[in-house]
Amino acid sequence: MPYAALRRRPLLAAGLAIPALARAHPADWPRQTVRYINLYAAGGANDILSRAFCQAMTAITGQQFVVENRTGAGGTVGSDAIAKARADGYTVGLGGVANLAIAPSLFPGLPYDPGRDYSHITGLYLQPNLLFVNIDLPARTVPELVALLQANPGKYNYATGGAGTTPHLCGEMFKLMTRTDMPFVQYRGGAPALVDLLAGQVHVMFDNLAGPIGAVRDGKVRALAVTSPERSPSLPEVPALSEYLPGFDLTSWNGMIAPVGLPPEQVLRMAELSHQALRRPELVKTFTDNGATPWLMGPEEFAGYARRQEPIMRNLVKLSGAAPG
Repeated sequence: MPYAALRRRPLLAAGLAIPALARAHPADWPRQTVRYINLYAAGGANDILSRAFCQAMTAITGQQFVVENRTGAGGTVGSDAIAKARADGYTVGLGGVANLAIAPSLFPGLPYDPGRDYSHITGLYLQPNLLFVNIDLPARTVPELVALLQANPGKYNYATGGAGTTPHLCGEMFKLMTRTDMPFVQYRGGAPALVDLLAGQVHVMFDNLAGPIGAVRDGKVRALAVTSPERSPSLPEVPALSEYLPGFDLTSWNGMIAPVGLPPEQVLRMAELSHQALRRPELVKTFTDNGATPWLMGPEEFAGYARRQEPIMRNLVKLSGAAPG
């Protein structure tokens, strides 16, 4: 189903049975500071968007939403922290394609169960990944990059913000489809990887569009393609990889999760307030400026979408040969 159609669908409440347990007025949430666990490094793509969302939630609710960065292992470190937190609605965090759909295929000893250990609250945003290179690399287009890599196997490397992320999987799929040899360099987040690319320590990078978009606009890096099926309105002059590699399509999706066990009415309250935040013009503008699109999706729909994505990602991981770095 097209993402645009998913974003238009209403919040789903049907089927959420209310357990016969005494509750401390979940409809009053939040009554204190909320900890939001971001799985990636400060300054990276998901950090930028997470902080913008939390600022909007603070403005709407009058309570502070504080971002805590818990990085490592493709988002699994932070994901485990969310799963093991107290189920009271005051620890939430980022749940998306990397930790909910890709990680089960890359990490056999995953310390959490994506389908069992979380309350799925809402979708937050969609964003394509970007293929870009150091400004001094002698490649100005995707065909030129492919030719350079094929002529120099193993000489040029590529970086991402961690194994098990869509940028990592994009890199492996790119190598597979172009039959090139480009070693993978793993970083604990997109921001430190970008610093090394600017310094020439790494040559090629895949990252969520929000991270490098400022460097692209400032002419500090060279954008070659986005990984969505169509060009991004944030960088309309940059082609889609599918224009050169038909069928290439890997877009990041992220939502908000919390530990399993929240009362259904509290989950709905959290989703409703989140959707208010996602509709705020200033947040929509921030998302758009950073290459992302608000993704309003109700709790049941978000949980079902994540569940359906896992086997799709498993097949992509198998085809690409991707593995933790």
